[in-house]
Amino acid sequence: MSDSATEPRARPHRIDLNADLAEGYGRWGFGTDDDLLDVVTSANIACGFHAGDPTVMRRAVSRAVANGVRIGAHVGYPDLAGFGRRPMTIAREELADLVAYQLAALSGIARAEGGEVRYAKPHGALYNTAVHDTEQAEAIVDAVCRIDASLGVMSLPGSVLLESAAARGLSTITEAFADRAYLADGRLAPRSMDGAVIHDPQAVADRVVQVVTRGVVDTLDGGPTAVRPASICVHGDSPGAVSLARRVRSALSAAGVELTSSVDEPVGSTR
Repeated sequence: MSDSATEPRARPHRIDLNADLAEGYGRWGFGTDDDLLDVVTSANIACGFHAGDPTVMRRAVSRAVANGVRIGAHVGYPDLAGFGRRPMTIAREELADLVAYQLAALSGIARAEGGEVRYAKPHGALYNTAVHDTEQAEAIVDAVCRIDASLGVMSLPGSVLLESAAARGLSTITEAFADRAYLADGRLAPRSMDGAVIHDPQAVADRVVQVVTRGVVDTLDGGPTAVRPASICVHGDSPGAVSLARRVRSALSAAGVELTSSVDEPVGSTR
């Protein structure tokens, strides 16, 4: 009979919960930032190109600092009209300058509010393009290295962006999406596909628990596929975003998962 007191214990499941915030602009806004910052452990703050303005950014940063929420720069294409969801062809040097500008702006605001930016995450079309496009991925990495090489880079597992970041010595953060469907190859299902966005809160919560505790997710075009993220994203601009985020957090807590931004390994590790 083994002595259980001397046997190594499995590490409990831990996950970061992030949301896209500060996506208002001028008189327009979702009005959910404060409530979401009471739920999430990391905040992707829009930097003024796809959404956000200096006041919206400052308010979100100030609340994040007060709540002990990790701050990330949510960088995007210069596309306010399209909410950053329209693909753009931009040369590597110019795109690096655009991303560096956004990183520097948010970093300055964060320092003024007593906080700091800890990672960069592309938004929308830039996010999706940097998953497979080496030139645009390298442009993002160029900007991070230029502004602050201590920043992490957040993206999908297996993306070109994370491979490029790791090759340049940057830390990487893998993520999965709470309300987005996946394809069998691990990519997000295009929003044009039926079922690409999941709207039922309980279904979303159940999927997140499955991902975090089992490391797999059901797909639209096949059976389960491995998804082992360090962070889960809940979209701040989705209808019912706050109630959805609360449902996800409650389900994770009920499953014995610790919510923390200090996740240094993908879920499923037992070390």
